[in-house]
Amino acid sequence: MSLTLVIGDKRISSWSLRPWLALRQSGIPFEEIVVSLDGPDSSTQIRKHSPSGKLPVLKDGTLTIWDSISICEYVAEKFSEKMLWPAGAEARALARSVCAEMHAGFQNLRNQFWFNCIGEMAIARPATETARDIARIEEIWGAARARYGRGGPFLFGAFTNADAFYAPVVSRFQTYNVKLGRESKEYCDWVLALPAMKEWTAGARAEIA
Repeated sequence: MSLTLVIGDKRISSWSLRPWLALRQSGIPFEEIVVSLDGPDSSTQIRKHSPSGKLPVLKDGTLTIWDSISICEYVAEKFSEKMLWPAGAEARALARSVCAEMHAGFQNLRNQFWFNCIGEMAIARPATETARDIARIEEIWGAARARYGRGGPFLFGAFTNADAFYAPVVSRFQTYNVKLGRESKEYCDWVLALPAMKEWTAGARAEIA
């Protein structure tokens, strides 16, 4: 039975980007359904797919999985050969921790830097609380790369769910021209160069064409 991923508009749905990127970059086939988040009947359309009334949602036969972190966990388990978590137990624990921190935190960053993956909005100076979020993200990236990133350009060397979870942050940093350290900037460049990331951005542009 094929997978179906139900997502919001690619231009503005950061939560949808995470599992979409994990699936597409890993070469896992799936059907995509896009539901507009600001349409007159958005809530009704979303409820047709999602018991929580939120997106994204993954459907696998009769099974429905909602919430991006649960979807990524399910996909990593179902397609274990894709190595969406790092191989070592310690690395996997850290990868899950940084995903959970992203999933639950950084509210100041989210509030000041709204997700718009095709926007270009220069903000000269982040608010103090936002700057703390940015510093913490750079700390996370630096620690993961220093300890586990020697095998490739991503947080744990090869692409994993951790990179999918931070991809919306990478996009925000580009949109708002956030100043980063050299290593963080290099990491962002690698994420933005992913074929799947480019495909997502092209899809976002097509939504407003």
